[in-house]
Amino acid sequence: MTQEDQFEKLLAFFKALADENRLKIIGLLASRSYTVEDLADALGLGASTTSHHLAKLAKAGLVSARTDGHYYIYSLQTDVLKDMSRQMLQEDELPKLSAPVSEDVFEQKVLATFLDSEGRIKAFPMQEKKYLVILRHVVKSFEMGKRYTEKQVSETLAAFNEDFALLRRDLVDYKFMAREGGGREYWRLE
Repeated sequence: MTQEDQFEKLLAFFKALADENRLKIIGLLASRSYTVEDLADALGLGASTTSHHLAKLAKAGLVSARTDGHYYIYSLQTDVLKDMSRQMLQEDELPKLSAPVSEDVFEQKVLATFLDSEGRIKAFPMQEKKYLVILRHVVKSFEMGKRYTEKQVSETLAAFNEDFALLRRDLVDYKFMAREGGGREYWRLE
């Protein structure tokens, strides 16, 4: 399952639970199975409203229904709750939920602040984290697997800022690029 699939699954899970009546239904079903009518009576809701809530919970896989004559009997799918907590809510998984969004937003903000409308660097950030965003942006101008002369690297970097020597040196120091032969050849690492 991809990171995006996991995110969507977790989002659907929390959306299903993001209602007081649906939480109450989960609580009731945790003790035993119920019909729609019994749940509606217990909650003081109409049968159609209760069916609507059950449909949302069923879509998230939290409840299942079986027929018994003319009635649907609903049960809680505790295995789904256990799987969700075991797989998705592990401490090492939670930070991944914000990674795609927060990093992209941060990088966009840094680039908007430090680049002009033509993509040239207006000023160099003082914070290393922001400076690395600039370097990651700049290194995208070089193809992976291709070798460049120092002159080619300098000409490419001069399009970003007149201090191309600083950029060239820092791309190597921060391991975005490598060089050999005293600077005779450069290539992209990342």
